[in-house]
Amino acid sequence: VQLVESGGGLVQAGGSLRLSCAASETIFGIIATGWYRQAPGKPRELVARITSDGTNYADSVKGRFTISRDNAKTTAYLQMNSLKPEDTAVYYCNVDTKWTGDYWGQGTQVTVSS
Repeated sequence: VQLVESGGGLVQAGGSLRLSCAASETIFGIIATGWYRQAPGKPRELVARITSDGTNYADSVKGRFTISRDNAKTTAYLQMNSLKPEDTAVYYCNVDTKWTGDYWGQGTQVTVSS
């Protein structure tokens, strides 16, 4: 299974981007789908996560970012609004499963200029 992210790019502060994460095949036993990010010199951090029980967000993105996924769970999205320079990072998609561990995408760069 491969996860492929897309939608990153360069945007001015206050702008929006929508990231997508597409799985190459159906993944069974999904526990959660999440978006993480890693800025230079910093550890990877959870940005948003969605499970059958709902969603949760890092405090730094609450009210600005929205995670969603399609019903077949083959594609996940991260809508990012009101972007700030501190949102600049490589964004990674993650799928955590019951039986086959977790999967990671290759990452997509998001750069927010001031």
